[in-house]
Amino acid sequence: MKFENKPLTNNEYVLNWIEECAALTNPDRIVWIDGSEKQIDELRAEACKTGEMIKLNQELLPDCYLHRTAVNDVARVEARTFICTKKKEDAGNINNWIAPRECYKTLKKLYKNSMVGKTMYVIPYAMGQLGSEFAKYGVELTDSIYVVLNMVIMTRAGEAVGKYLDESFIKGLHATGTLDPDNRYICHFPEDKTIWSVNSAYGGNVLLGKKCFALRIASFLGKTEGWMAEHMLILGLQSPDGEIKYVGAAFPSACGKTNLAMLVPPEYYRKKGYKVWCVGDDIAWLRVGSDGRLWAINPENGFFGVAPGTNEKSNPNALAATRSGTIFTNVCHDLDTNTVWWEGLNDRPPKHAINWKGEPWDYRKYDKADKINTSGAHPNSRFTAPAKNCPCVSDKFDDPAGVPLSAIIFGGRRAKTAPLVYQSFSWQHGTFVGSIMASETTAAAAGAIGVVRRDPMAMRPFVGYDMGDYWKHWLDMGKKIPNPPKIFHVNWFRTDDEGNFIWPGFGDNMRVLKWILDRCDGKVGAKRTAIGYVPKVTDINLEGLKLKRKTLKELLSIDTESWKADIANIKEFYALVGKRVPKRLYKELEKLEQRLDK
Repeated sequence: MKFENKPLTNNEYVLNWIEECAALTNPDRIVWIDGSEKQIDELRAEACKTGEMIKLNQELLPDCYLHRTAVNDVARVEARTFICTKKKEDAGNINNWIAPRECYKTLKKLYKNSMVGKTMYVIPYAMGQLGSEFAKYGVELTDSIYVVLNMVIMTRAGEAVGKYLDESFIKGLHATGTLDPDNRYICHFPEDKTIWSVNSAYGGNVLLGKKCFALRIASFLGKTEGWMAEHMLILGLQSPDGEIKYVGAAFPSACGKTNLAMLVPPEYYRKKGYKVWCVGDDIAWLRVGSDGRLWAINPENGFFGVAPGTNEKSNPNALAATRSGTIFTNVCHDLDTNTVWWEGLNDRPPKHAINWKGEPWDYRKYDKADKINTSGAHPNSRFTAPAKNCPCVSDKFDDPAGVPLSAIIFGGRRAKTAPLVYQSFSWQHGTFVGSIMASETTAAAAGAIGVVRRDPMAMRPFVGYDMGDYWKHWLDMGKKIPNPPKIFHVNWFRTDDEGNFIWPGFGDNMRVLKWILDRCDGKVGAKRTAIGYVPKVTDINLEGLKLKRKTLKELLSIDTESWKADIANIKEFYALVGKRVPKRLYKELEKLEQRLDK
């Protein structure tokens, strides 16, 4: 095996694995990614030469590029994502499963000679700060420059990682292949610390450090090693006296996770000196600290955000993060300015443009009912931006110790059932609250409106083992944390009888965050209800907000009949998860039923 440049490790275990993969895929060249600016610039130039990427206006968008995926390869594919444990029951009923031996056999046929005529890039990378007790290390092998350039943004990749590579590293192999959707596989082998992805080139399926490693494999490692990998943002709320309190929050997609992570406080709070700092927008790794608190890091180094709907009002900080060093995927190309555009960016669609499919686009023919075929940008189009670009990035972003969590917040999209905010009675009850998390489908999704989809802890697509065992791990962790964060649930999406959202959301969500942190500090009381502790109407600050106390009272009310109706759906979901659902959670469900009956 001959590398074109110097290997970044002498570890025989790592080198032997690379040799095995090279023998299987048969690339023409093998290049180590050292992360240097010189090498990155050369790869950008090569990608532009082949058409894999388009260089954008460097005055308006310095170091920014546009990429388009195949039209059949635009999103994560849960149906083609597998957890390959030796025993099927260890993968659980929620995950797709294939026996490891059978899966390796199938995949090897697809990988065979898949890199002939291509370059295999070797990307050594760290999730978390190099040298931190939180950090984990991996190597991704890929034939895609797009993957390389994204991984350099999203992880801490390059030469400095080499000395940390040993037998514990996570092995990742990606081949673009033929992009055949019927032979597309994103496979995780937790017991082998291995990820194999083939026949996709979309970021969520091929940036193996992200959901594949940082959640699916890491959640398995966390269970084994006594820590937690969660689909959570991390933010810090700074009060006028300079003190910063941190929270982790887990929401399913389309529930405002990135917007909350980069929240801009409403004017009333800004004038008083409150600030919000973003530690992470998507993933949190949690460990018990020596002080008995739960500490969190964001293992990523960048943002892989959804572009449509991101604008100066909804998320000015995310938009600012995209203005340099960013890769845009499947957005609209404005030919007049050589910049990018997407639906929801502004009300000035480009008059001469190429859409996400690479076709000339006429904005006048846009049809909201047929976004895929008539929009300029794909509804799941993305930006990959360095976190350091974000104006509100926390000064703790690179702290290897992470930040201590005062609160954990769960959230979903419920029209009637869940109030604006409530607090769990205990860690065990909070785990129960997370386990029954749900969102209702909206008009944006195919199928019936208002259908409840359970997404516990927002981890349904991302747990690397059985969901019941995952809940048990949550319960077990609670016993190991002397000073655990308090657990809350929020619902920004309660609607009136006409279907309009009652709560204004966005920056005003800080009013709820403030109550949550005041509860953690014992500064405010609460009303005990059947589902948990709910704020007193007078304890949510409405200063500067055109919302009546009467409306807030409605937002905080408990719709008992909706909750009773929800019980059957919870039982159905627990039955789907199967026999490993902890008895303690069934006990919490029983107690909830009893409280609702009273």
